[in-house]
Amino acid sequence: MYKQLTSAQRYVISTMRANGFGLQAIADEITRIEAEAAIESGQPLPEKPRSASTISRELRRNRTKTGRYNPRVAHEMAMERRERVVSNSALKPGVLGRALKLLREKRWSPEQISGFLRRQGVAISSERIYQEIRSTPELAQYCHHRMKYRRHQRKKYSTAGRSMIPDRVSIHQRPPEADGTRFGDWEMDLVVGADQKSAVLTLVERSVNMFMQAKLPSKKPEVVARTVNRLLFPYREHVLTITTDNGVEFRDHRVIAQALGCRVYFADPYCSGQKGAVENANKIFREYFPKGTDFRMVTQEELDKVQYMINERPRKKLGFSNPKVEFFRRLH
Repeated sequence: MYKQLTSAQRYVISTMRANGFGLQAIADEITRIEAEAAIESGQPLPEKPRSASTISRELRRNRTKTGRYNPRVAHEMAMERRERVVSNSALKPGVLGRALKLLREKRWSPEQISGFLRRQGVAISSERIYQEIRSTPELAQYCHHRMKYRRHQRKKYSTAGRSMIPDRVSIHQRPPEADGTRFGDWEMDLVVGADQKSAVLTLVERSVNMFMQAKLPSKKPEVVARTVNRLLFPYREHVLTITTDNGVEFRDHRVIAQALGCRVYFADPYCSGQKGAVENANKIFREYFPKGTDFRMVTQEELDKVQYMINERPRKKLGFSNPKVEFFRRLH
């Protein structure tokens, strides 16, 4: 029986191919890795070795539009193709109920639920879960977007904050290797409470989406800088860059850079997509604390519980592992 390639194996293929290894050499290395894993776990050895044709097919089917082989993109393409097959299969008893329980209790997206269950050996497609949500309107409340798609008016932003940030360094000066795939590149933002009278600092490590937060006693720049340093100092060896917006609360960025030994970069005005990881994390955070929440009435313990739940959500980019597991694995 054919065994699907894993995310880690696709990284091996990419690395060996970039270093000039032939298809058979790559196949032999994948076979060796699988055999070692089987021995360590006490599982039976693979029935057949990987073949050069398997590697050739992988490189052909899962390449990008430009013809390159990116292991992360390749794994996502393979999983999507596999999910389409799953969606046409009959569900085993109890699978849908288990999926809907995760939706209600964890507030995971259908894609996250599907990926998580797949890792448990349970097959259900995200589309099948969406079908159930559409047929049962009360389930929509557990979805991030409530199954409603609204057109937002573009907000007008002031550029005044930029002139109030001394020694501001543009995102365009950020090194190209800080592209979200390297471990140690962060983004930060503030989630502001009701009437602008309370706020929570949010931080995200871009490669694994590890989410951290802390309630702020005020939005003064020195308070924000001190809070950033407190949260990230234990991981300072893994803080290479931080990207944020032009809010005046980040004007003490030099204090952060000096304490953590990193560089702080500022996104362009209106360009929230330049710090998309933390923006997306904030949207998930808002599922638990909607706009209008007065964070003065929310305890740090309550915030920490939500942080734990967010970091336990399986992520497609991580092969449906979760940020907490992947973050601490990379620390060691």
